[in-house]
Amino acid sequence: MARIEGVPAKQAGIVAKFAYWMCKRRLGRVILPIRINAHHPRILRAMAGMEMGQEAAKSVPAALKTLAQVKVAMMIGCPF
Repeated sequence: MARIEGVPAKQAGIVAKFAYWMCKRRLGRVILPIRINAHHPRILRAMAGMEMGQEAAKSVPAALKTLAQVKVAMMIGCPF
C-alpha cells in the first residue's frame, strides 16, 4: 500500500495521460508507480527516459533482462 495516492486519469496532465496510455497499452492497466510519479511531470519524464534507455540497451539479451527483472521483483517483494 502506497503512502501517496496516485493521480486519477481525469486530473492528470498531458504528460501523465500519455504515460497512462502507454502503460495501459503495454501492461493492460496503469500501475501505481506511474500514477504516483504523475504528481511531478519532470520526474515522470525522467523515469520514462530511464525505462526506455534500459529497454533499448542491446548489450544483454532480452530474455536475460526479463529474468533479471523477475528475480529482483521477487527479492524485494514487488507485486508487478
